[in-house]
Formats: sequence, structure tokens, C-alpha cells
Amino acid sequence: MLFDDTVLDKNYSAMIELVRRQYRGNAKTVIQGIGVVTGGSVNPAIEQCWVIAYRLYDPAGDGHSQLDPRQERLTTVGYQTALPLPAVLMDPWYATKDVMLFIESLQKHYHCPLKDNRHVDDSGGQRPYQRVDSLLWNEVELAQGQRITITGFPKDHTGPLCRVAGSTHRTEGIGTTERTQNSTVATQPACGYRWKLEPLHREGKPVTGVERCQCRKARIHRNHIGCALLGWVRLKELATQTGRTGYQLKHGLLDDYLTQQLRNPSLNMVPA
Repeated sequence: MLFDDTVLDKNYSAMIELVRRQYRGNAKTVIQGIGVVTGGSVNPAIEQCWVIAYRLYDPAGDGHSQLDPRQERLTTVGYQTALPLPAVLMDPWYATKDVMLFIESLQKHYHCPLKDNRHVDDSGGQRPYQRVDSLLWNEVELAQGQRITITGFPKDHTGPLCRVAGSTHRTEGIGTTERTQNSTVATQPACGYRWKLEPLHREGKPVTGVERCQCRKARIHRNHIGCALLGWVRLKELATQTGRTGYQLKHGLLDDYLTQQLRNPSLNMVPA
């Protein structure tokens, strides 16, 4: 199971309910918007992802933080559904002590990058905690990872930390609870599946128009966002079946409609 979040841009819509100031990663700044936390299930065998849950970030209305919906969805999936979800993938923002221990209490594994400024101990208590980006790695540890304890966790709570390449000039420290995981090569693709929800946020905004509703009431926005997500799920399914992207499928449907209108002008006539 994987989680991700996005902010629907409402910079010029301060009077809309649910709109609040929050950080948006693409803009790298704080904007006015509506936060949406989505949860998905990915099948590594066929590399397909399905949206199974979402929730709007509305602390003024429900009193929940951005982390609470994740724990609620994990509880729902863990106890009320039959989905086989042995592992949880998440971004560094959500890799807090409470969330990580909660996942362990559900007897699930997790794979998550740790922020560079997160303090860990790789010496078994022999040296002070140090930042993740200041750890020293030898050849064996680069290939197999090293066992660390994260600050704030019990001393005997150790787990593997693998160093993987996030991009050409960046590496990430991947923490996991799979204590049998001793291969960086195996850890990197497992953690990489967390990006499978990105098309929902990247394609969903221009394809479904999820950001374009200008109504002021929260209920209308909840309905609009829910319908947009359902529309994207259907478009994604059709795109997979036809071997096209969501953009190609949407514009193809519009082209077919316009072609039909040009061939049969009478279809567009309104009876007097």
C-alpha cells in the first residue's frame, strides 16, 4: 500500500471552504489550496496501481492532522478489507515515529526514505546519534545496507538502512522493517513503487479538471473531487487497455466528438 498527497491550487479563491495555506512541493512554497491525501494499492507483478482511498485535509472541520487519515486508512485496509497488503510505502514527510510504530503494530512492513537531517545510530550505542547524510559507508554496507536505530526509538529497535540512488546527483537512505532485507539492489525497486500514485496527481489535474471548481461550499468541492478521482480511475483503466496515456485518451475522445459534430451538424441543433 502506498500513500501520497497533493495540494489543489486555489491561490485566487480565498473565500472557498476547505482552502487553507499549505506547502506545495511543485511550487516549493506555501500556497492557498485544498490538501488531498490519497492511498493506493500496487501490484508489482504487473506494475499497476489502483486508488483505494482518499481524504481531504480539513483540520478545522474534523480536527485531524495530515498523518491521521493515513492511520485510519491503514486500519481500514488492515482489518476491514481482504486486500493482501504486506508492506506500506511512504515519503519522508510521513516517516514519523508514531506512523512507523503504528504500521509495525499492524504487522506490516514499511519502506521509506529518511530525511537527511534524521538522527540515527549505526554503532549499537557506542557513538552519539548522527545525521543520515553524515553516515560512513564501506563497500559491503553499500551493497547490503547497515543496521541502525532511529532517534526516539527504543535502543533494541533496529532495522536495515540501505543507501540507494534517488537521481543522478542524489542518494536516499531507505529505512525498512524487513530485517531479512540485506540487499540494496532489492530495496531500491521495492521503495520505487511509491511513485505509482504520481500519475494521479500529475495527469489528474489537467485531465479531469479537479482544480477548476470555483464553488464556495465544502460539500460541493467534496463531490467534485470525488467525481474527478473516479473519472481518472476510469480513464487510467481505458488508457492501460488501449496502450495510451490519459492525455491521449482524453483528447482522442474530444476529437471523435468534434468529428462527429462536423459530419452531422444536425446533432448539434436545438429544437425550437
